[in-house]
Amino acid sequence: MPLWTRTTRTTRTTRPLSLLLSSVLAAGTLTGCALLDLAEDCEGTDDRVKEMAALDILDSRPAGATVARGFEKVDAGCWADSGDVSLYAGRTYAFPGTRAEAAAHYRTAAARDGWRPDPEAPSDDLCYTREKMALRIVFLTAELLAEDGHGSRPDLTTGAGYSITVDSFANSDAEAGCQ
Repeated sequence: MPLWTRTTRTTRTTRPLSLLLSSVLAAGTLTGCALLDLAEDCEGTDDRVKEMAALDILDSRPAGATVARGFEKVDAGCWADSGDVSLYAGRTYAFPGTRAEAAAHYRTAAARDGWRPDPEAPSDDLCYTREKMALRIVFLTAELLAEDGHGSRPDLTTGAGYSITVDSFANSDAEAGCQ
């Protein structure tokens, strides 16, 4: 291949990348938000994220529930937005039973594990608090799965597919809740 052809191809792939990086930096400057600041906000949270991912309640499930296909590992991490740094850990299960059966399991398991129903949550929500953490059980629908980019998942919309998530604020003394 001639040298000029290699140079042209390199220029063609380098130019769009340069434009993309320039746009990202300009957007960060205009919004007053730098990408490095967002990454730094989550610094030092790894141990706490690991602790949350290891909570027993995330592995508790009603008889017959299975880890959903594609969700074999606990999804855990940190994200920063507008100065709030949130930590999270969650699992997704497929359950052939009813929502009422899954809800009964988690009401018992949460109470046994020291979680208290959040008094500010609607009565039909499965949301609990403990030690500045919030625990939520959300039953999955085709709409929720599509919003999260998981498309049509019959294994999660048949019976009572659900996710169980624990979240907390990293840089605040604020109590986590279900509002």
